[in-house]
Parts: sequence; structure tokens; C-alpha cells
Amino acid sequence: MHILSEIPTVVLMNRTFQVALGFLVVATACGAVTALSLGYAPTLWNPVPVAELPPPPSGADVVPVPKPTTITLAIERGDTLSDLLDRAGASAETQAEMAAAIREVFDIRKLRAGEEIRVTCSPSRRLESLEYVVDPDHRLVLSRSEAGYTASVVDVPGTIRTAPVCGTLEGSLFESIDKAGESPELAIQIAEIFAWDLDFYSDPQEGDRFCVLVEKKVYLNGQPPTYKRILSATYNNAGKLYDAFLFEDRKGEPHYYSHDGRSLQAAFLRSPIKFDVRVSSHFSRRRFHPVLRRYRPHLGTDYAAPRGTPVQAVAAGKVVFSGRSGGSGNMVRIRHANGYETYYLHLSRRLARAGQTVKQGQRVGLVGSTGLATGPHLDFRIRKSGRFVNFERLDMPRASTVSAARKSAFHAERDRLLSLLGDSSSSGGEQVAARATPETPAAP
Repeated sequence: MHILSEIPTVVLMNRTFQVALGFLVVATACGAVTALSLGYAPTLWNPVPVAELPPPPSGADVVPVPKPTTITLAIERGDTLSDLLDRAGASAETQAEMAAAIREVFDIRKLRAGEEIRVTCSPSRRLESLEYVVDPDHRLVLSRSEAGYTASVVDVPGTIRTAPVCGTLEGSLFESIDKAGESPELAIQIAEIFAWDLDFYSDPQEGDRFCVLVEKKVYLNGQPPTYKRILSATYNNAGKLYDAFLFEDRKGEPHYYSHDGRSLQAAFLRSPIKFDVRVSSHFSRRRFHPVLRRYRPHLGTDYAAPRGTPVQAVAAGKVVFSGRSGGSGNMVRIRHANGYETYYLHLSRRLARAGQTVKQGQRVGLVGSTGLATGPHLDFRIRKSGRFVNFERLDMPRASTVSAARKSAFHAERDRLLSLLGDSSSSGGEQVAARATPETPAAP
């Protein structure tokens, strides 16, 4: 008899069950459960019916994949890029890499307090990108790749449209611009154009009519529009019409000119001190001197200002003297074109040297009380062809005029801009307004 025939049947049955069970355990550990899910099982094992198997995990039970996070950091006064990246949790090494990439395209010292940066971090808290709005037209963008960090300043896309903006003065120019549906920023631009002829704190009157042809950029990302260049402007101040037209000079630099081609920019600034200061003593042929205690001419204008207040050159010119001058104390004297000279007396410090060429608005000294002075102030004087004149009553000559060779081109551009303004510029009585005529130009 064969040896197997002597093994009891029940033993064979048990052995077969053990082999089948062992096969099932091995298959499950390797993840091969497809057969079970299809309802297959060895015939010697009584499985749970498929209908009674637990359902697969629901979405709520699935562990979500971590996503990058974006944080916004407000730039506070005195903040550096390192301060901001510290708050974002960047390591010193990462900060150095990011700063090096940014410096190639942007001066990180120009981060403005009150603005913000956006930083995106990976799930592992690695800084992946940074974004900063440089100005309405540009964004600083930094991103990380396998090669490291790269930065660029990208343009914000948009469309520039030209349109007239007109209105009637009701209250201030700011309020009137707002009622016309525009931003007060436009009022500032208008005031700057006519700053040499109009003081917008005192000169405007109710009913004045204004009209500008302005370029406005509309952005594709939906951010608020911004104003670009004002191409032309008119302002009717109580029947006196002021106008301005943007035109490039022979050097290709844009300037505003009146209808007859005279520059709107005056040859002299209105004050040798940029800030609004008090005139403590006016030009006089006979004034009581507070130190000498006697009457004598005062051939300048005194501006009372704190010690150290910056003093600016009222016009471009060449410094012909910078030093100590008796009762005048520290003094700077500048020679300008067409026979003009300006004097800056009693300075605490001189910031210009003899022989130096200075630009209009450049600092030439600081207010002081050197020489015969009872307190800190600037004694400013101006001389025309060897004779001192009253600066406060001086009819400011214009800085320049359109050259004869470019007159025809200017007239064509002026007429084109007026046609774009259309009927808007001639409404409200401007047709009968008398045009303001600037002083004959005399560039210093």
C-alpha cells in the first residue's frame, strides 16, 4: 500500500487548510488583496461575504496633502529685509541667498514703511517666493528653483488711455477733482504745473474752470487706475486764463509751455527755503537794525527758521564766494545768467564751495545766526546788474522758451492737444477769458 493511503483522511484535510491559510497570510502582507476584493477565496476557507466588508475610507478620513502657505508681513518704520525674513522664519543662510538675488535688480533700502511683502512657504517651512509692490507699474518677484533664488522686477500690464477731465471749482481744487470723479492725486499734478503762476491756497475762486488732458493707466489685474502725464491743461482764474502744453525741448526733455511757447517754469524759485517759513523782515531802504541800534538799508528778505534748516539755491549758477564776510557771517554768493546774483547770509554751515556749479534747488547751506544776527534766520538778497532788488516783488522771468527752430512743431502739437480737449476746454466762459502772459524769458 502507498504510504499516503495509510494517512487518515482527517489529517489530510487539516493539512490542506493550513497550507491555504498560510498562502492567504503571505498574500495580504504584500498588499495583494485584489483577489479578496473580487470575492475569491480558497474553497476550504469560509470568508466574510463581500457585501459585509467595511467600505473604503471616506474623503474625510484621507490625510490631506500639505500645501504651501502665503503670509503677508507689514513693513514697519526701520525694518530691513532681514527683519522681515526673520519674522517669516527664514534661516540666516536663506536670508543671505534671498538678499543677494534681490540686490541684483532692486535696492532693498527702498522698502517703504506702511507697505507689505508677501512670502510663500513650502510645507517644510522653506521660503519659496517673495513679492513686493515697487510702485503701481512694477512688482519685485523672487522665486526658488533647484539652481537657487532668482529675482526680477516685472511690469504690471495695463492700457494707457488719454481723456479730458474738466470741472468747475467748488470749494478747493481737491474737492472739485473729487466731485469730477477723479483722485485728489490729479489735483496735486495740476497745482504743480501752475505753481509758478498760481498759489492754490489763496488764488482760486468759486466758479473757476479747469480742464486737463491726462493719460490714465487701467491695469489688467483690477488694481485702481493711476495717472501718468498731463499732456495739456487750462485754468480760468476769475477770467484770467492760464494754459500749459507738454512739449520736448531740443534735448528731448519734456517741459510745460504756455500757448505762445514760453516755459511755465520760472527762472527762480519762490523761496530759498523749501518749507513754509515766516518772513521776519522785508526789503527796505531804511530799517532799524536790531544789533547796531540805528537805521540803515536792509537790502534783502529775512526768513525766520530754526538753526540747521536747509537753504537752497533759487536758480542754477556758479558759486563765486563761500566764506566768512564780516557782519554777514557765513555767506554764499552765486552768480546766475543775465546779470543776476544771489546772496545767502548768516549761515551756520556752508555746503557749497567757490567755483562750484549748482543746480536750482540744490542745498548751499544751513540756517544759522553768524555775524550780526540776534537769532537764527536767513538773510537772502538778490542783485540785478549790480543793483539790489526786492525779491518779494520780483516778476519772475521764465527759465526758457521754445526755440525758433521748433516753433512750428510746438504750434502743431499745441493745436493737436487742444483738439483732443475738444469743447470741454472752451466751456464755462473760457472763450472770453484773457490769457495770462508770462514775463519775457530770461534764463539765469
